[in-house]
Amino acid sequence: MPNPSISWTFRDHEPLPIPRVRTDMDREEPTSPYVKRIRLPSGKTIEVIRFDEPSRVSTDGDLHLCGHCRSALVYPTRWSEASEESWEVTLRCPECHEVREGLFTTTSVEAFDDELEAGTKALVGDLRRLTRANMVEEGKRLVAALSADAILPEDF
Repeated sequence: MPNPSISWTFRDHEPLPIPRVRTDMDREEPTSPYVKRIRLPSGKTIEVIRFDEPSRVSTDGDLHLCGHCRSALVYPTRWSEASEESWEVTLRCPECHEVREGLFTTTSVEAFDDELEAGTKALVGDLRRLTRANMVEEGKRLVAALSADAILPEDF
């Protein structure tokens, strides 16, 4: 790659001006760095320093609702802290398969986390009731099989 401080001359021609390539460093107003913390699968945390402006933060409240079909089953597939006030989150709807990515306020993400916890408690409660109902039914079948002498030593 040619050195930009050197002008080239050609026979029978004036020196050609070398165009200046404009970079982010040429901005009129200096910007402060934007630090993003990323947790790697190994458990280590790295900081990525950006000098560009972070994207606008969305204040969408109901992150648990799908923007397309309004399902209340939306769940996060990826999330990372973007700053002290915002999170980068990827959301997916299991009903219409809509995927939404965005930068959301910490308040919105905390409200979403509360919805996820409530959903988890409801699922665990349903699982316990279903497990208990299945065990009661198995117990009844075992008692009926024992009463009918349908269980023999060869069954074990």
